[in-house]
Amino acid sequence: MANIKYSDKRFILVDDSGWGDPILGVVIGILDLPAGKYFERRIPLIYFQPPRFEKQEYLNRVVDIVLEAIKVMKIDKKATFKICKGYVLSKIRNHLRLQGFTVKDTEIVGDLQKRIEKSYLDWCKEIGVPKHMLGEESGKPRFWALMNWVKEKPKLRELLVKTGWKSWEKRWRDYVYSEA
Repeated sequence: MANIKYSDKRFILVDDSGWGDPILGVVIGILDLPAGKYFERRIPLIYFQPPRFEKQEYLNRVVDIVLEAIKVMKIDKKATFKICKGYVLSKIRNHLRLQGFTVKDTEIVGDLQKRIEKSYLDWCKEIGVPKHMLGEESGKPRFWALMNWVKEKPKLRELLVKTGWKSWEKRWRDYVYSEA
């Protein structure tokens, strides 16, 4: 039996960023180790608004993205997928297992997490969220900062919100439209 070196094992890491934030969609990132190849795609906001959100179409978009990465990155069944435990990645975990891939639920830290987090924050900046509200330097959670950013111009910025969340109609919409 031959010894397997670390470099002989191929791990494919999959993670997301933006799922817990009130605005925009989600960034999905895939990192091939040890090759260091990186692949990412955005799931647009429309998948997190009615009627697509209720149908959970975003889960199908994740599957499409990872299948595209498999093709582009030439990933074979010898690779092991290490996928973040988050709900938005639940369907791809099951899909890959049914396709014969080895899949491990894991917490993603390090390079992949930093890359997709940066991509999500860049997306926020593209739509006009000030850098200081994103918590990049402070490391503070940005949920409230983003909610307050929406509150500054609710009629305009509600268009950028994940309005499919039940909590949006039950709680957050009233909050952003309330007087300061």
